Amino acid sequence: MPHDDRGAYGKRMPLAPGLVGTVTATVASEDTAEVLGSGDVPVLATPRVALFAEQATVAAIEGHIPEGSTTVGYRVQLDHLAPVPIGDEVTTEAVLETVEGRRLTFRVSVKCRDGLVAAGRVTRVVVERARFLEKATRRS
Repeated sequence: MPHDDRGAYGKRMPLAPGLVGTVTATVASEDTAEVLGSGDVPVLATPRVALFAEQATVAAIEGHIPEGSTTVGYRVQLDHLAPVPIGDEVTTEAVLETVEGRRLTFRVSVKCRDGLVAAGRVTRVVVERARFLEKATRRS
């Protein structure tokens, strides 16, 4: 039986597993748990780790989705394993693992000079930008 790459969402995407995106950043005071309100220590905050992971997924598929489309966050599953102080550099990598119709699942990792900082998965969904914004506007 032939493989159907449309998945549960029914729309074929011109994407294939293996696309990679990276984001590198130096931890600044505005990236800390103390400033973002997710804790009271001056180290890289978990919400910022999640943002770096999402940015890497967006970078991985840049130029690979249809004109007029974008992706939106659907699920973030991250284990934040190690603290990173202000001034250290972190590199986040996202690898597209699966394409199920419009649903894209990425394996993500965040590393610094001392090793692994965070790891997990991020799922995004491809949407038609105009239709998505119209739907969001109707909700308000």
